[in-house]
Parts: sequence; structure tokens; C-alpha cells
Amino acid sequence: QVQLVESGGGWVQPGGSLRLSCAASGFTFTNYAMRWYRQALGKEREFVALIGSAGDGTIYADSVKGRFTISRDNAKNMVYLHMNSLKPEDTAVYYCSTSITFTYWGQGTQVTVSS
Repeated sequence: QVQLVESGGGWVQPGGSLRLSCAASGFTFTNYAMRWYRQALGKEREFVALIGSAGDGTIYADSVKGRFTISRDNAKNMVYLHMNSLKPEDTAVYYCSTSITFTYWGQGTQVTVSS
């Protein structure tokens, strides 16, 4: 079955950096685009970034453009979110996602940005 497992979240001060990882299994990873979403407390889940199946195309939310970079390693079935210049408003649970027949989600990893 499809599994997405996020890791790498934690607490960081404003201006800091984190790298999130998502381990994918149960499907042909190289055939599908991968996405990161986030959900802050009391808010709706929002799109953060997308990467194409071959890693040759990326899309970012305006709020993270220039600060976050999505990447993937198709040999390891991994997708990453490199987050720089973090702001308190980036505090959220971050989810890895892919859409096959259904949309699949990981369990999420908490990112907290505060001083």
C-alpha cells in the first residue's frame, strides 16, 4: 500500500533553516509528481510546493518562493523540502502528498519557528 513518511521537523529560530524528508513506498515513485502542503493551527491546509516526476519542474506557493526548495531522489524514493529564512508564519504541520487513483498523505511533521 502507498506510504508516505515525513521527518525532519522541529523547532527553529526565525531566519533559520530546516530540511524535511518524505520517504515514499508502495507505488512507482518515478511516475508521479510529489507535493508538500502545510496546515497551521486553526487554518486550512495549503499548498507549498510541487515537483514533477522526473524532478524537472517545480511550482511554489508565493509565500515560500525564493526561500523553500523542493527536490527528489528517484533512486531512493525520497522527496525533500529545504526551508531557509524561516518565519514564524511558516509554523505548521507539513505533509507530503501524491495523487494516484486517490490523494495520499503522510502523517505530517511539525515545524515551529519562534524565538
